[in-house]
Amino acid sequence: MRNRKPPATVKTEDRRPRTESRGQTTAPPSALCAPSSEKGLPWGLVGFVLSGLLLTVIQAPIDWSFVAWVALAPFALACAPQVRPRTVALMAFGVGYLYWLVNVYWIMPITKIGWLGMGLYLSLFWLLPALAVRWARVKGFPLFLALPILVVGWERLQGFPMGGFYWRFLGHSQYQNLAVLQVADLVGAAGVSFVVAMVNGLSVDLVLFIRQRRVGLAPPLPAPSETSVGQTPPYGLVAGRSSLGQDESREPRTGRRATMIVGAVATVLVVAATILYGHWRLGQTREVVTEGPLVASLQSNVPQSIKRSHEKSADMFQELMDKSQTALAAGAELIVWPETMVQGLLDPALWAYLDGDLDEDKAFHQALIEHARDKAHVLVGAHGAEIMRDSSGEPYLGSFNSAYFYRPDGTRDPGRYDKIHLVLFGEYIPFKRQIPWLFERLKLFLPQGWNPNYSLEHGTRYILFEMARPAVGAGPRARPEESGQPQGVAPTSPPSAIRRPQSQPNSPHRFAVIICYEDTIPYVARNFALDAQGRKQIDWLVNISNDGWFVQFETDPPRVLPSAELPQHAAICAFRAVENRLAIVRSVNTGISCLIESTGRIRDGYIAGSDNLPRRAMERTAMAGWFLDRLPIDRRVTFYTRHGEWFANGCAALFVAALAWPLTMRLLGRRTKV
Repeated sequence: MRNRKPPATVKTEDRRPRTESRGQTTAPPSALCAPSSEKGLPWGLVGFVLSGLLLTVIQAPIDWSFVAWVALAPFALACAPQVRPRTVALMAFGVGYLYWLVNVYWIMPITKIGWLGMGLYLSLFWLLPALAVRWARVKGFPLFLALPILVVGWERLQGFPMGGFYWRFLGHSQYQNLAVLQVADLVGAAGVSFVVAMVNGLSVDLVLFIRQRRVGLAPPLPAPSETSVGQTPPYGLVAGRSSLGQDESREPRTGRRATMIVGAVATVLVVAATILYGHWRLGQTREVVTEGPLVASLQSNVPQSIKRSHEKSADMFQELMDKSQTALAAGAELIVWPETMVQGLLDPALWAYLDGDLDEDKAFHQALIEHARDKAHVLVGAHGAEIMRDSSGEPYLGSFNSAYFYRPDGTRDPGRYDKIHLVLFGEYIPFKRQIPWLFERLKLFLPQGWNPNYSLEHGTRYILFEMARPAVGAGPRARPEESGQPQGVAPTSPPSAIRRPQSQPNSPHRFAVIICYEDTIPYVARNFALDAQGRKQIDWLVNISNDGWFVQFETDPPRVLPSAELPQHAAICAFRAVENRLAIVRSVNTGISCLIESTGRIRDGYIAGSDNLPRRAMERTAMAGWFLDRLPIDRRVTFYTRHGEWFANGCAALFVAALAWPLTMRLLGRRTKV
């Protein structure tokens, strides 16, 4: 009897992948999606850089919005399981820092330290999303669902600290895509970001599916029971292994045909439903929108250095007064001046408590009263003040960024609106009275040439203004060819086609003011929209702003250079109009002054205006002028106005969970080992 050779023992680490089919072997991990940690580095870096470039061109003023539907795909592909978490984090942080420095370059002339600090903070919203997306890929979650949830989650969190910076969201790129934009009245700007990110996620799933089909699937990852928790380094920033201990150099089997079919169907249905809903809401416009008063928006073009010096306060006032008189002659019933362009204290009750020369303040106040008397309502931006007391009871004069409303009866409305959401370091420094030593160190972030002791107080009251409803048919009306409305587009009909008011002819119009960046903060506009009973309490919003910070005035040769901040600011404002179905009138120093309809359409053209003011709204940058147009009033109350950021908050919770899960598993692993 022959002795048989005993079977050879094969070590686990020496095994080779088995043949999937005749003549074809499973490709090693280095062939899948991203190579090994070392070889995947340059390709991952390319992915992050490519997404940075694409995310740059999708926003105004370049406006390649169609690119947004794939702009995040390279980012998601770069977050490969084959690349260690530490490496992914470093690449995302580095590229993200450069991305934000480039795209908020308009902060640099104001404060270089603040610009660098802002980029540092915002780069976290590349680093953290990259880790969350990588975790989703490690777990094998389909990205058509995971990516939009994570995108909305990190955009929501980006707006919380640092005074709120709701800027350059994925959905903001679609401000001109009115059919997609309308979903914002259900779930806010987050809904638009979700839909666009869902298409991005599906494209990544498709790329992974094709690659896996081409090279063959890697062996499936071991089940949790096959690995002893705590015996290997957990998934986190310090190791390239998952919370279960398996080697992450293999791509999970996320590219199954059934998953792709479900993802494709779900994405098509969501996009189709969004577009159909948008067309339905746009189609309602003619029936639910009525004509409001004629409003004139004034635009100045004053450098911030001149405003800050207060040396030409009278010249600035007179220039705006001349424009205001011209608008009044054209039939304006409401005239809006930009933010803080009246450089005087317009509170007569406080004059007795103040030292110094107040002749100019009194002259401005009296001139505005006479300008409005028996003619029109006039809204102006200026500083407010109140005598306040600190924690020790000592009195001090608190300053506010305010809006004042002058009425045709020769009075000023006592309900001055004080800006509620201030810009960090631009309008206030935190801890001035709570932690004085920290306040002193934070002065480094102030704009250049800024008074280090200057810091505004937050407003606390949501003030509404009222104006009498005009007689039906009063004033000039726009012809279709003057309105800027593209011919043949029914959902956004010209003002002359808007339905006339048929009820409550004598009830006053009510409106609210949002100042400067308050139009980018969703909660401010929403809090104005409804009363305590959930009824719509205002007819429109007014946004007064000073974007003169972000325009460069050069003398050799004389020219004015606008920055990308101006059109991006206007584009974001359009989302507040849709979310609450409120038209918004913008009056902005250096631009862009415009009228935004409740559909989010930034209206081109006007009934009357200065000769130099372009009819295309987004071209009104770095210039002075004025325009007159008729306000549309939308009576719809939206789901978003009633319920707020419920959708974005839910996605933010899931985003935090995706980051916290690996850390939780790491802690559990340590306890089990002990």
